[in-house]
Amino acid sequence: MTTVTETARTYGNWRRPRRPGLGQLGLVGTVGVFAGIIIVLVATMMSIYVAGVALFLLAIALAPMVVRTADGRNLYQMVAVRIGWRRRVAKKEHLYVSGPLSKRPGGRYRPPGVLSRVKVAEGRDAYGRPFGVIHHRGENLYVIVLVCEPDGGSLVDPDQVDTWVAMWGDWLAQLAHEPNLKGASVVVETAPDPGTRLANEILPRLRDDAPPAARAVMQEVVASYPSTSSEMHTYVTLTYGVPTGKKKTQEEVITDLAIRIPGLMNGLIGAGGGSAEPVSAEGIADIVRVAFDPAVAADVLEARVEHGRTGIKWADAGPMAAIETVDAYKHDSGVSRSWMLTVAPRGTVRSGVLRGILEDLPGTRRKRVAILYRPVDAATAAKIVESDRKAAQFMATASGGMVRARASAEIEAAEQTASEEATGAGLVEFSLMLTVTVDSPSELPDISAAIRNRLGASRLSVRQADRMQAMAFACTLPVGILPWKLTLLPQELQEAM
Repeated sequence: MTTVTETARTYGNWRRPRRPGLGQLGLVGTVGVFAGIIIVLVATMMSIYVAGVALFLLAIALAPMVVRTADGRNLYQMVAVRIGWRRRVAKKEHLYVSGPLSKRPGGRYRPPGVLSRVKVAEGRDAYGRPFGVIHHRGENLYVIVLVCEPDGGSLVDPDQVDTWVAMWGDWLAQLAHEPNLKGASVVVETAPDPGTRLANEILPRLRDDAPPAARAVMQEVVASYPSTSSEMHTYVTLTYGVPTGKKKTQEEVITDLAIRIPGLMNGLIGAGGGSAEPVSAEGIADIVRVAFDPAVAADVLEARVEHGRTGIKWADAGPMAAIETVDAYKHDSGVSRSWMLTVAPRGTVRSGVLRGILEDLPGTRRKRVAILYRPVDAATAAKIVESDRKAAQFMATASGGMVRARASAEIEAAEQTASEEATGAGLVEFSLMLTVTVDSPSELPDISAAIRNRLGASRLSVRQADRMQAMAFACTLPVGILPWKLTLLPQELQEAM
């Protein structure tokens, strides 16, 4: 008689790319150090006092680059956020009013902020299904949105879960080979079930000659069921750019995207995405409209059930008024607070590590968890893993004592990553953002405490998106915003700092 012991599969080995340069200085700080040394040496030829002043100024300029937070930001970057916030407040850019009585041209309710310059068009894929195309005119990016109905992990064999995770990893790896793809995201939105669909399914079917007890039971189900249930939607956004030097019309871009949609959806279905289909232009407007005004969620759902459509256009999907504060974002009938990931779970985790934050949270109007992906092409991935491998070996050689154990673990992780990349695995940079919407600001402290408890169970380290609440709110919407494309400094310079 033999006994077979099954061990639960774990996942991990994600690592932050090492910043080039000396220690915490980064590449920019390292260049500043060497340039400053040259200046000090030249100053010593003039006067020892001049050299002392130059050395003092160099230390003051470089000290803020050494002090860093858990997510790698230095003092210069934190000060820049505060200065940017004060400038927006001084210009009253943290306030937004739209509609016929506002100063906005056209008298429409356009979405604010980074969504103000967005246009939405529509095309049809190979199967004749309509799909919306979001055009971010500032960066000339085009976004398609797919909606999925995941199968879920309850009562599913571990082998099937492992297969889904492997297929999902393979789908993400294939994104690096998707032409002109700039980024992707998965947005999981949960909200209390208003009961509209249940009522429309049951109440019209009640017979007049049915027993009173049976009618009472069904009416009680319709009245009480929504209070203990929630609705969940999963959206996958894919953001594409236009090749440099090539001019394409919008019709050509939409035709190109229509060809890709069936293959992308097949990959999602194989990864446990369940039924998947593209979201129409009107569907995208509905999602954004409900996010800004949660009170109309039941009306939007009822219009879909009764008429099959809502008639909402993108130009009317925004709020009537919105106010951004340091730690919250007030919009129409809701108040939102957002968090950003700082450190991924340390060590290894199981496949259900995010289940706690993805499930519905009682007391909220809506909750969105957005996982942002930035695929890395094969050539760049090879350079990154090789650089991390050399850096880990150097740290292990230079360290001693108790630090050597951590350095050895770094070497093992770097070697495993390099081996997997060499055998065809993809490299993807990722982050996570979370937005919770409630009815009033007084509910935010309790909801924040509940969020911290769930994040602790998921082993995630996050921070509030203070002074960036409006941007974080927009980034968690399924509209394909890529935060690294909207920074004041170029992306390469940001990474070098």
